[in-house]
Amino acid sequence: MERLNFPGLLKADRSLGVNVDQLQHAITAADYGSFRQAAEVLSIKQSTLSRSIRLLEYRFGTTIFERSSGGVRATPTGRQFLRIARSIVEQLDALATITRANGRGEAGRLAIGFCTSLTAGNLRASLLDFRQRYPQIELATVERRRTHLVTALRNGVLDILIVIGRMTSLNSNTKPLWNERVFAVLPAEHPLARGTALYWTDLRDEAVILSRYDPGQEIEDLLVSKLVSRVDRPRIDRHDVSRGVVKSLVTMNAGISIVLESDIGANFSGLVYRELRDGTGPSVLSYSAYWQNDNENPALETFLKLLSERYPSSFLAT
Repeated sequence: MERLNFPGLLKADRSLGVNVDQLQHAITAADYGSFRQAAEVLSIKQSTLSRSIRLLEYRFGTTIFERSSGGVRATPTGRQFLRIARSIVEQLDALATITRANGRGEAGRLAIGFCTSLTAGNLRASLLDFRQRYPQIELATVERRRTHLVTALRNGVLDILIVIGRMTSLNSNTKPLWNERVFAVLPAEHPLARGTALYWTDLRDEAVILSRYDPGQEIEDLLVSKLVSRVDRPRIDRHDVSRGVVKSLVTMNAGISIVLESDIGANFSGLVYRELRDGTGPSVLSYSAYWQNDNENPALETFLKLLSERYPSSFLAT
């Protein structure tokens, strides 16, 4: 069998004068076994297709097709040529599709840092919506301490942060997103679990377990703002553990805890959730998005557009 030396499309383009259309002409002719049918499918003249394939054979110094009155059939060398040609055309098609999608923000990679639960709530819903709309975008999610996330955003490792409250230390764009209600987590047999809601003052005689991880500090700050007098505040036990471990401690009757609305989707046997209120109604904490001014990732712009659609009133704020 004659060996076919095909150096690759880019080199062929420069030294052999081969273009993608010529490769496609040969592939289509092989698929249909006929120059006439291939020309009809490609909406070109049969003479144009025939000349194109003859030029390919001349450039590569080999016969790609055996011609007969019944049509055309690839030679052994032609089959090798067509196999490589198909691979090249498919890869170029994929390259064009991905490049266009990247330019429109419909492909690529987006790295999101957060300090909240993904068991329920707005962040989970937003990410599910984003993945459904743009499945070609690789989505990386990172949950770490706030200081780690801020450093990663500044260094360009993360594209966007979604966290509670304002971070004045960041020189970045900021948009408020949504509010989440605050809940007490209690053992099902706890006396405070009998009601449908709690007031902050109901916590006075309790031990409140909080994580040192985010959003533990923001929850503690909220508690202090609601119970200004020290005599009204519960004892706060801080643990260097995750939110899941905090709930495990609650099931062990080590105390109660406080979580946000997005965290109540994580079911722990024997626990109940009760909304925390003050004199004006439910207590809430606010989430905001942060991203660097010089981030030109098209996928980030696409995600911001989705957030603006889902939370339009928030995106009107400055």
